[in-house]
Formats: sequence, C-alpha cells, structure tokens
Amino acid sequence: MSITNQEALFQQRVDQEIKIEARDWMPEEYRKTLIRQISQHAHSEIVGMLPEGNWITRAPNLIRKLILIAKVQDEAGHGLYLYSAAETLGVSRDELIDQLHTGKAKYSSIFNYPTLTWADIGAVGWLVDGAAIMNQVMLCRASYGPYARAMVRICKEESFHQRQGYESLMVLSKGTEEQKAMLQDAVNRWWWPSLMMFGPSDSESTNSEKSMLWKIKRQSNDDLRQRFVDATVDQAKLLGVTLPDPHLKWNEARGHYDFGEIDWNEFWNVVKGNGMCNKERLQARVKAHEEGQWVRDAAMAYSEKKKKKAA
Repeated sequence: MSITNQEALFQQRVDQEIKIEARDWMPEEYRKTLIRQISQHAHSEIVGMLPEGNWITRAPNLIRKLILIAKVQDEAGHGLYLYSAAETLGVSRDELIDQLHTGKAKYSSIFNYPTLTWADIGAVGWLVDGAAIMNQVMLCRASYGPYARAMVRICKEESFHQRQGYESLMVLSKGTEEQKAMLQDAVNRWWWPSLMMFGPSDSESTNSEKSMLWKIKRQSNDDLRQRFVDATVDQAKLLGVTLPDPHLKWNEARGHYDFGEIDWNEFWNVVKGNGMCNKERLQARVKAHEEGQWVRDAAMAYSEKKKKKAA
C-alpha cells in the first residue's frame, strides 16, 4: 500500500473518532507532532513543581503545607504519565530529558515567572491550573489513545488543584487589608501570563491547524483563551478582585467578553529563554537530575540483580 493510501486511511480513522494506538501506522509528521506536544507537556509538569515547591516550608499552616505537598506530588505523577505516553511513540525518556536540559525542548512559559508571596500560590492554582484545565479537557479526546487516557486522570487532579487555589484566595479575600492587597497584587501579575498559556494567536500559530485536522487538539488557541476569559470574570467578582485589563467588558453582540491586547513581545521573550526565571528553572532541573543519578544507578543495579536471580 502506498504512503498516500495509508495517510488517507489514517485520516479516515481519525475522522471516525477511532483511537490511534502505539502499534498502528501513523504519518511521521503526526508522530513528531505528538512527541513535541506530549514532551512539552511533561516538561511543563516537572518544571511546574519548582515555583510551588519553593513555598512548601513557608506555607502559613500545616494544612496548607500538606495540600501543597500533595499538589506538587500530583504534578510529578503527571510528568511521569506523559513521559510514558511519549515513550510509546519510540522516543526514550533519557532523550526527552536531555532535550529539556539542553534547551532544545520547551515547556510552558508561565513557569518562568516567580512566586513572590503566598497569594501567588493561590493565583497559580486558580489562574494557571484553570487555564491548563481549559486547554487539557479537550485532550481527553485526543486521537492518540495513550495521550488521551493519560489526560483523563490528569484533568481530574488539575480540577482539584484549581479549586484548592481558588479556595485559598477566597480565604485571603476575607482577611486583612494587607492580605487583600497581596491577593490583588498576585492577580495583577499572573493574569496576562495565564492568557499567554494558550499559545500564540491563531494567525501566528504554526502547529494548530494540523493538530486540529488530526484531532490531537479540538479548539484553537484563541477560542480556548476566550472561553477562559469568559469563565474567569465572574469568579474574580466573587473574590472581590479587579482583573488588570481596562479593556475588559461584556460584548452583548458577540456574547463574549472583549479583552485587551496581549504583550506578545513579552511572551516570545520568555519563550526564547529571557524570562525572569528561565535560567534558574533549568539549572534547578539539571541539578536535581544530576544529584539523583545514584538513585537511578541503584535501581538499575537492583533490576539487573533480580533478572540474574530469575534466570
């Protein structure tokens, strides 16, 4: 069968909502697109542990410490699910991690911003995890089976993280004037980076069209961004905070909120490695990987010993 016929049959399966599995034939570009997207997602979960892990010892009470430890642990698990899904496409985990450490692979730009106060941890849960859920729910229906199945559990846990973040901000919103000011400051700093999480505008995106054709993703970056804004405005009102956008207003004709222009220069600057925490995040990951080498060596030695014993 020719490649052209195989591609036609492949697209037919995708259009019929039949999941593509690891052993099925797939176009090479589809495989590469999945590896890029899934590994970028996995890297984001692992790097995303850093801004929150920084606050575990400084959380205001024991309950908040326990919640934050559980959340960071969840994110480590998400990274492992996603690395495993990527491995089904014929790429090794060592290769993926090397791509992260050398800067060849990207992760979400949002994690290159610092968490300056305790309110930032709540804002990350509410806004960052909220944006992640908006983006990731559709991935539970992705055409590639191992990715879609991994996303089901990830989305359930991310939903819990978003509610936890919002609840912690609600407590601050009912606190002292200083706590309310801290809450507003955190929202001011995290709002625009959260909107950038959906990626470049549709006119600038080079990957969205093909990903939607292959049903890896189901909605465009701009459509998801709009849904996030529409869903978040009322939540902000309940918190008593002002979203830092003077152009934010309801458009009756569109049935959506209008919002201001994103600073894409800032977005691309962070993506290119020039954000506030880019170097710090990468150095922390490389250091952790190097210091954990003895654990991997011990695990491999134990595995080899068991194999020899079984033989």
